[in-house]
Amino acid sequence: MNLAFGLQSVPLPRASQPIIIAVSGLYVAVVAAIAVWAARRTRTSKDFFIAGGGIGVGTLAIAAMAATLSGFAFIGGPGLVYTLGFGALFIVLPASLTNTMCAWVLAKRMRLLGGARGLITVPDAIGARYRSPAAQGLAGLAILVAIVGYMATNILALGLVLDAVFGSGLSLGIWLGAAVVLAYSAAGGMLAGVYTDVFQGAVMAAASVLVFGYALATGGGLGGISTTILAADPGFLGPWGKLTPLAALSFFFVFGLGALGQPHVIHKFYMLKDPLRLKWYPLLMTAALLVTLLLFFGVGVAVKAEVLRGGMAPLARADDATPQFLLRYTPGLLAGIVFAGVSAAIMSTVNSFLSVGAAAITHDIPLALGYRMRNELRWGRISTVGLSLAAAVVAQLSGTLVAFLGIFGWGLFASTLVPSLAIGLNWAGATRAGALASIATGLVTTLAFESAAYFKLYTFPAGVTVSGLSLVLSLLAFFGISALTRHQAGDIDPDVVLVMET
Repeated sequence: MNLAFGLQSVPLPRASQPIIIAVSGLYVAVVAAIAVWAARRTRTSKDFFIAGGGIGVGTLAIAAMAATLSGFAFIGGPGLVYTLGFGALFIVLPASLTNTMCAWVLAKRMRLLGGARGLITVPDAIGARYRSPAAQGLAGLAILVAIVGYMATNILALGLVLDAVFGSGLSLGIWLGAAVVLAYSAAGGMLAGVYTDVFQGAVMAAASVLVFGYALATGGGLGGISTTILAADPGFLGPWGKLTPLAALSFFFVFGLGALGQPHVIHKFYMLKDPLRLKWYPLLMTAALLVTLLLFFGVGVAVKAEVLRGGMAPLARADDATPQFLLRYTPGLLAGIVFAGVSAAIMSTVNSFLSVGAAAITHDIPLALGYRMRNELRWGRISTVGLSLAAAVVAQLSGTLVAFLGIFGWGLFASTLVPSLAIGLNWAGATRAGALASIATGLVTTLAFESAAYFKLYTFPAGVTVSGLSLVLSLLAFFGISALTRHQAGDIDPDVVLVMET
């Protein structure tokens, strides 16, 4: 989940305590060590883009959890709970269902198809399924457009965190953050990213459990927190929180089904060493998410209770919830761990997007144009540098623009990849024309509606989201055009059919 819910505007308090700086410095040292190790093991494009295909299911689950939650679990999530109450939980309630769907309908097929065809990108699977370089290229283009917003948002957020910890200033923080991520991404590619994700996931889980304990202690336990909130704002703890039922269910739909189209997560399925171990993926992934989301929920309700009790002033911005709570109510060592965790989350997410974006530039789009680049490893590293510089420049220019780009990224991924990939690998009736129509519909409608909303040309009814609407329209285009072109449905290669029937 990206940081588009507001992390790009977080004014983190200046954390000048030596312990916080020391913990953050230790994190940088660990990341550097991972980068050096990964660089020595990265010799081919397969190593660079899919970590050599030798990742165990436990490592996969932790890395996928880290890439899914990112810094949102620490900053954006608690801020949403503080603002929306229990309604914010509809974003994370689909997690266990989504993990099971990923394992059943997508992960195994992606891994088997990748092994049979030597695939290294998500659009590769779309191209193989429909025998269509055009569909592969269009999917690569959609991914690249969405990645611009995600990366810029995350790099700006990283600049804010580095400024808070080291007092670097925002501009220098942006470039320092981009340089650190670039160093291990360009050197070690996805191999460095996966093991940074594992390190990050461990930090996130440990920090979440500890912070949750302090949140309960501060508010007098869940009973004390509930009593305080119910006395002043009973709607906060209602089943929908501050949302309308339609808005809450829209969150559930988009974040539940849409998770099947997030390339920085599903791309990791290519890396799994033994697909038979996928039976453990839903349990491991869900357990990791539940532990990590303790902070998401605990800090949000604890800060709300403290504000209502008068122990804290009302927050100027909801995203101040975690930083303010850490610096007021937790020891410096724990605050340092969490700030390091935020940095880890952002860096690993940016690394995942760099690898996916570089693959789109050097592999998917050229193949759609009938050209195959020589030495994809070298050009992958060059593309990584270019994407990092572009994202840092965009982050420097405008936080508002970055927020706008980041918000439609999730919906763009969902509307362009869920029908053509997640459904297409499970439905023999899907056609090449249907896939192209759904990808184009998702790309055009997301860009058009988000642009119109940004320039205030229209306002949707309460509870209707652009991401939800684009996903619905993309699904309708996929099924409708596939039905009209059903004579193409049998045009599937035998090895792909075998994977789909497995």
